[in-house]
Amino acid sequence: MPRRRSSSTTNSSISDGFFGRLRRRELSILEWALVGLVGLFVVLPVGLILLYRIVPPPLTTVMAIRLVEGYGLSRDWVPLEEIAPSVRYAVIASEDNNFCSHGGVDWAALRQAMTAEIEGGGQGGASTLTMQTARNLMLWPHRSYIRKGLELYVATLLDALWPKERIFEVYLNIAEWGPGVFGIEAAAQHHFGVSAKDLTQREAARLAVILPNPIELHATASTGHVTRQAAIVRKRIGQLGPLLDCVRP
Repeated sequence: MPRRRSSSTTNSSISDGFFGRLRRRELSILEWALVGLVGLFVVLPVGLILLYRIVPPPLTTVMAIRLVEGYGLSRDWVPLEEIAPSVRYAVIASEDNNFCSHGGVDWAALRQAMTAEIEGGGQGGASTLTMQTARNLMLWPHRSYIRKGLELYVATLLDALWPKERIFEVYLNIAEWGPGVFGIEAAAQHHFGVSAKDLTQREAARLAVILPNPIELHATASTGHVTRQAAIVRKRIGQLGPLLDCVRP
């Protein structure tokens, strides 16, 4: 006569089968979540960077934020050769002296900034033009360690996949130069009523120094800060020499 399986054995088998399927389902969800994260943070940035190497970015995250905030949007894309050399030199002198020589991230300056922040005296900084391009293009303006990590990643990709000239061209065309004013052509028209190709060294220096705070600073302001910093930028341009080589016409 065949031996009957005990109810406890049967219940155990049912339980094992149920929880086994549940664990497999949980694993499947985790696998899909991992695939999604890889796509979001690896594949998508690479795809967009390759696309934007050729095509002007139609809209950036910062532009979208300003539209939602009610600032509107003023922009007009211009190629690098139609931007006055004085703008190129002033922006590098003001924002990133080592742009032509670093690989997207100035690691020495970043370590110094991190050390200063840990010790309680840091004021940020160490953000290269490539990092600013990454932030303006794909990320968000509010500071956080998560954003900084993504910024370093995207900046490294930009430097690997784009020539310096393209990074600089995109930066000048997507940077914010006033509330809802994006790109150097719109900035030149907004602040001085001229085209980007006709900006003087003095005007270019004044535009460069408002980049860190374009919402509150104005290039034509007679305030001591803008005037003083613009004078420093113009002096520094004459000292950079070969550090400007990668953006010379």
